[in-house]
Amino acid sequence: MEAHKNDSLLSNLKHDLPASIVVFLVAVPLCLGIALASGAPLFSGIIAGIIGGIVVGALSGSQLGVSGPAAGLAVIVLNAITELGGLDNFDVFLMAVVIGGIVQLLLGFARAGIIGYYFPSSVIKGMLAGIGVIIFLKQIPHAFGFDKNPEGYLSFEERDGGNTFTDLYDTMASVLQGNFTVTAIFITVVSLLILILWEQKFMKNIRVFQILQGPLVVVALGIVINILTQGNAEYALRPDQTVNIPVPDSFNGFIGQFTFPDFTAITRPVVWITGITIAVVASLETLLCLEATDKLDPFKRVTPANQELKAQGVGNIVSGLIGGLPITQVIVRSSTNIQSGGRTKVSAIVHGIILLISAAAVPKLLNLIPYASLAAILFLVGYKLAKPALFKSMYKLGKTHFIPFITTIIVITFTDLLIGIGVGLAVAIFFVLYESYKRPFLFEADKHIKDGKIHLELAEELTFINKASIQRTLAAIPDGASVVIDATKTTYIDHDVQEIIDEFRTNAEYRNIDLELIQVQGVKMKDQVQAVEKALAENLIPTKKK
Repeated sequence: MEAHKNDSLLSNLKHDLPASIVVFLVAVPLCLGIALASGAPLFSGIIAGIIGGIVVGALSGSQLGVSGPAAGLAVIVLNAITELGGLDNFDVFLMAVVIGGIVQLLLGFARAGIIGYYFPSSVIKGMLAGIGVIIFLKQIPHAFGFDKNPEGYLSFEERDGGNTFTDLYDTMASVLQGNFTVTAIFITVVSLLILILWEQKFMKNIRVFQILQGPLVVVALGIVINILTQGNAEYALRPDQTVNIPVPDSFNGFIGQFTFPDFTAITRPVVWITGITIAVVASLETLLCLEATDKLDPFKRVTPANQELKAQGVGNIVSGLIGGLPITQVIVRSSTNIQSGGRTKVSAIVHGIILLISAAAVPKLLNLIPYASLAAILFLVGYKLAKPALFKSMYKLGKTHFIPFITTIIVITFTDLLIGIGVGLAVAIFFVLYESYKRPFLFEADKHIKDGKIHLELAEELTFINKASIQRTLAAIPDGASVVIDATKTTYIDHDVQEIIDEFRTNAEYRNIDLELIQVQGVKMKDQVQAVEKALAENLIPTKKK
């Protein structure tokens, strides 16, 4: 892999431009589908996609993250629009979006981005794989021409009252009865073959195919097939089997799709509650996707989380001011960007520009894109996120990593993103607590019994979780023994643990135990972190010049 040059965005255009087109093609139906699932005007999803690409993309520190309307907010937005008076009062909801953006901006300045670093790798990888599984399952009906539920709606419960698996059952039952669209299936199969062919090494070695992306060929082919079959009632695709972006009758009609918020609603408490809810959920989803995107980044760059919150805040303020849905960083678009060869934030920004130009100039052309073509593209995205090799590698890491990983996948598949992550995090925390409980100190008989003394080397960090284990161990030391408690490698001792050691020191006199304590005192890691930050700020620690 060739080296990445952070200071030369233009040098990566040959990678970023093709990737931006693929992200754009995936983003269009996702923006529309999420707007439909949210009970909002369709164009509000397009606005959010444009702002997520251009505004957030420009301000973000993430090189590969792509922002836009998020499926994880669809239910919240639907309930909020209903509570605030429905579509007739959509401008009131937009005021809540603006407030949400302001709160996010404040969270960024308050350095709340650190929250994202507290999620274990097993849960983040489980989130990626879970999204991959859902993407794959949700595309199956579209591949057969059954498009009753919108593209981009990733929750288990469907908008028609069913769920992911009842939708699959209905699709398979219809196929077995002979009720399917031949053209949709043909487009899906041919598109998959093209995409798989494009993944082969010999294709990647041909220069023209390095520039011309497989997904673009797939979409172009789908449009051609759609046009050729339009005159045949048996094979023609129905309007609900293609992208359905709003088509204005003039430029003024296009401008008229933008809506301003009702600023008088700022005094309503319910608007503030909605705005704060949007800010909290959107920030959490962004931080999780940010962590996941950094893990997928082939260059392993680390995005400044606080800068991302500020960028998202500005994006939501702008989106709310002109009629758009709330924005977060979205893993589907971000992973598509990475898999399509994107290198820098240029791909996200350009995808937003293409979305704006297309929505204004060629909406009728976009409406010729079959969902079957996009299903084939997303099949590949879903597979890459949930590769069997990932499951195998996580299994090899042991149950403490695999169980939170697989739990996150299962719960995401049967509920939604945030619930799945919450349950996965709870399981991961359980294993962390259990392992911490078991290992309050290092003790190996052949190494830590010297000269008749028992040497207990305390762990790096000791919290109240370790109380029971330490107390049980100290109580098991026989009377008359010689004990050394060594804390030279310990950076933090909780007061509760310190209290137990002090009590043991007093008790040791009555049990005739010869006790030696080495540097056992409450050491706070925070002080060490602050010391490092201070040293860096004062240039006491040399850094490599760029």
